[in-house]
Amino acid sequence: MKHFDVIVVGGGHAGTEAAHAAARMGASTALITLRGQDIGVMSCNPAIGGLGKGHLVREIDAMDGVMGRVADQAGIQFRLLNRRKGPAVQGPRAQADRNLYKKAMQLEISSQENLHLVIGEAVDLILECNAVQGVKLADGSEIRSKAVILTAGTFLRGVIHIGEEKRSGGRMGDNPSIQLAETLDRFDFSLQRLKTGTPPRLDGNTIDWRNLESQPGDEEPTMFSFLNTKPFAKQVSCGITHTNEQTHDIIRQNLNKSAMYGGRIDGIGPRYCPSIEDKVVRFSDKTSHQIFLEPEGLDVSTIYPNGISTSLPADVQADYVRSIRGLENAVITQLGYAIEYDYIDPRALSASLETVLVANLYFAGQINGTTGYEEAAAQGLVAGLNAALKTKNREQIHFSRAESYIGVMIDDLITKGVSEPYRMFTSRAEYRLSLRADNADQRLTEFGYNIGCVSNTRKSSFYRKMHDIDEVSKRLASLSLSPNEIGGFGIKVNHDGKRRNGFELLALPDVSFGSLEQIVPELTDVSKETKDQIARDSLYSNYLGRQAKDVQALKRDEAHQIPKDFNFAPIVGLSNELKSKLNQIRPETLGQAGRIDGMTPAAMTLILASLKKITASGGSND
Repeated sequence: MKHFDVIVVGGGHAGTEAAHAAARMGASTALITLRGQDIGVMSCNPAIGGLGKGHLVREIDAMDGVMGRVADQAGIQFRLLNRRKGPAVQGPRAQADRNLYKKAMQLEISSQENLHLVIGEAVDLILECNAVQGVKLADGSEIRSKAVILTAGTFLRGVIHIGEEKRSGGRMGDNPSIQLAETLDRFDFSLQRLKTGTPPRLDGNTIDWRNLESQPGDEEPTMFSFLNTKPFAKQVSCGITHTNEQTHDIIRQNLNKSAMYGGRIDGIGPRYCPSIEDKVVRFSDKTSHQIFLEPEGLDVSTIYPNGISTSLPADVQADYVRSIRGLENAVITQLGYAIEYDYIDPRALSASLETVLVANLYFAGQINGTTGYEEAAAQGLVAGLNAALKTKNREQIHFSRAESYIGVMIDDLITKGVSEPYRMFTSRAEYRLSLRADNADQRLTEFGYNIGCVSNTRKSSFYRKMHDIDEVSKRLASLSLSPNEIGGFGIKVNHDGKRRNGFELLALPDVSFGSLEQIVPELTDVSKETKDQIARDSLYSNYLGRQAKDVQALKRDEAHQIPKDFNFAPIVGLSNELKSKLNQIRPETLGQAGRIDGMTPAAMTLILASLKKITASGGSND
């Protein structure tokens, strides 16, 4: 019988990130997957990043995770979204070559020390004294471990829908995971249903590109990994087209044939990534919807038409696709489909992503009700790090929502649960001015190094960067110029008698590093990366000072730990509804309790008073 410290079930984006993280921590790790060649498969759109999602990838990279590096290796078009807005809401995105991404990910997994690949299907968990001790495979063999991470994706009782046709499957061409879902039923996890979908794939050779708008990448690409400065692969453009009234008429006339609108799907789909049927119904006033024609690779002709995911029958898909400009003769190489699957209520998890019901068992990815590669990978990172720490009897780590988008996501999931597939947006973060994609390494890399998941190579690169930033920052802070002196360099400023340093000047709307180079000529030798970083920091400096007070208040609440056996029932004055929610969610801190729906300042005061009372008495509150 084989023994490992950590077992990861599933080789998708959550699983690969979890396995790599645990192995980096020095834990002997087994990654169980049905087929080794499927590791790194991009099941849906061939792209990484975006608004909010790009922040997650940057944070994964700051912790020495793999998604950012792999995306850079496979990226065939890089774009920084929201470029016209402030840095806090800008998100890096890359169109990826599916084959390059898969090859790069498989290389990362195969070359990682302490990481072993096991080909097989996990069908059951080994349970002893209400703690998981390993897994059972379909062939009857057992693998023992100190912790298990489940990353089942859309495979738990997965059902694929195309019109009135439905078939069992975790994704097109793969069988679902039935026995594992039945195992989770036995453990009394609350399993519910969600759905997601994908558009038909098109043969790019049959698309008329001549009259379509072209969307090139950025001239100066923004990479995901802090270790990379430029793309590795050839760069290409995407195409843009639009649906029209004829398209919408075809869809409206066939809504009853759609799996969702025909009543054959119970699961709820992602609100922010709706199917084309949803768009036509929900936005009936719109005469067209934009479609991005995204190449799936450099050496293949397959095109991913982003914006028209569907569960309509094959003939209807062909009709509406060919009603679109440029796609009149397009050949569908794979039908679009919807997939319905089980997920667990993430309120059954702690902030480490370990389940509350069963010790040593962690969940990560779409099994927790999220959607998207990036959300899955970020959860995989958290689960992998904590599973490894637990096997070494070290304290679990929690990502704060004041310090990372990862923390925002985890806290949202375990506190509020999900009623639809959870997707990350910058608007979910209260402290997004300081949680920028560009400073993810400053927020997390040293933390990662201290717990043991960041390599010496990344540490050295990070410290060199911080040394350069600190040196320039000191030079700017040492400046003290009067309005007359500043005006002498052609910089417009209020003549208010106030002396200003370099940071204060950079915060002015018309001042750049080029302006300051007149004052401090040695700044011309500073790297563009360092200049950009300092300019962004100066832009938000006034706001960050105010935000810091809110962050400190949050940290004070998070410091109030709530014992695992704390009983909310005896608290006089607390409503029965809140008592029920608190006993179900089991918040780990006062801060988490405060974010539960329906929580009031008065209720928070009652809980805090009860916590202080038991702390003073050294007993329980029963």
